[in-house]
Amino acid sequence: MHARTMPDAATPDLGHHIQGSPVPGESGRHGTVFNPATGQPRLRVAFGSRAETGRAIAAAAAAAPAWAATPPLQRARVLFRFKELIEQHRDELAGLITAEHGKVLADARGEVTRGLEVVEFACGIPHLLKGEFSENVGSGVDSWSLRQPVGVCAGITPFNFPAMVPLWMFPVAIACGNTFVLKPSEKDPSCPLRLAGLLTEAGLPPGVLNVVNGDREAVDTLLTDPRVGAVSFVGSTPVARHVYRTAAEHGKRVQALGGAKNHMVVLPDADMDLAASALMGAAYGSAGERCMAISVAVAVGNAGDRLVAALQAKLAALKIGPGTTDVDMGPLVTGEHRDRVRGYIDAGVSEGATLVVDGRTTRIPGGDDGFFLGASLFDRVTPDMRIYREEIFGPVLVVVRASTVGEALQLVNDHEFGNGTAIFTRDGRAAREFASGVAAGMVGINVAIPVPMAFHSFGGWKRSLFGDLNVHGPDGVRFYTRLKTVTARWFADDAPGSADYRMPTMK
Repeated sequence: MHARTMPDAATPDLGHHIQGSPVPGESGRHGTVFNPATGQPRLRVAFGSRAETGRAIAAAAAAAPAWAATPPLQRARVLFRFKELIEQHRDELAGLITAEHGKVLADARGEVTRGLEVVEFACGIPHLLKGEFSENVGSGVDSWSLRQPVGVCAGITPFNFPAMVPLWMFPVAIACGNTFVLKPSEKDPSCPLRLAGLLTEAGLPPGVLNVVNGDREAVDTLLTDPRVGAVSFVGSTPVARHVYRTAAEHGKRVQALGGAKNHMVVLPDADMDLAASALMGAAYGSAGERCMAISVAVAVGNAGDRLVAALQAKLAALKIGPGTTDVDMGPLVTGEHRDRVRGYIDAGVSEGATLVVDGRTTRIPGGDDGFFLGASLFDRVTPDMRIYREEIFGPVLVVVRASTVGEALQLVNDHEFGNGTAIFTRDGRAAREFASGVAAGMVGINVAIPVPMAFHSFGGWKRSLFGDLNVHGPDGVRFYTRLKTVTARWFADDAPGSADYRMPTMK
């Protein structure tokens, strides 16, 4: 193997975006961004220091009063221009995602589209910020509500969706009149920086959106700086807990989305070919590096053997290779992550699960230096096994057998995560009862990946979400605004001024 595993002097450097312009890193610390398909270093990304992150926060704080005072319609017009620029540069953005994350281009274009939908939602902010008004709640007394911006907000986003997840956050926050500091993943930072440049091109004033690359030093600065009023996070559960606890202890509102172990329940009456096809995309799309990936199939009754046979046949035809070619699945994001997922496959074998398809043996022509791992399928998995309990975040699907729908439902509800789930069946009553009784934030009925559209909100239950509000949609507007209720009365010039010491009640 002849991969160049460390950057050299010819490797480009990537800095930050502060006060509306690209700025170089100053800390002297950096990370390496790889092309996952080749294993080659693509660029060096600067790791922001506490001081550099503080400058981004200061830029956001300085821009906040004027931006909050900007009429919502004018803010929306900037976002409309941003929407047009994303549409014009869709292929460029998708190419950056594929080059640094590894997902296939069609999937990357889909990611950009799902992020664009949130921008489209945020363009409706003049309507979304309308308050409520009640005339004459008492004699001569009116009451109304306002939604006002929080101030400086921060977003910390994961590697698996370098366009979509940042677009879940900053367009809604900015539309609501806040300023924003984004800390994207250091594994694939080019797309978020390009989005910041496009938003500047759309007419966003300097300082309203800032991007700081980095590691824990930048993150902890955002979590503790008193100028930051709200923090949004998407990532693993251990980090989500840290983000939630630290930011909350420093007086910030927090939404922190953590890990997942999404189950898809397959009943015996389901169309098995359709269910298997849905599972293929849900389990192995983006190499399983999705928080909404289905990683557990629960086969009920006699569905198990038929489902496993259908999956095995489809896996034989799965095309794996560089994301820029005509394939179904690309590499994993880094060599370290690939080796971690491979370790889970080793653990599943050692714990006694039946390895039906072994992705460890997959070889990609010309891809020996890339971060490739084939698709794996386990059967006869039990709830005590690590491959069932823990989030693998790779192309590994496990099949669990259940005797009844009730047993399948209990499996889902007993798991520590409650992000998303699905059921495949022709039985409307069974589907209705499952959707009503399941302890998960997002439910699909014959839909394997039930990600809500931008005008609804995204979030899980249990240890998949820390905080009270989900992202984007109505909850996103609530998170990035503070509610204020005004009660007003106007007196006549000759009104008596005597004090009343009773509890105020309306008459």
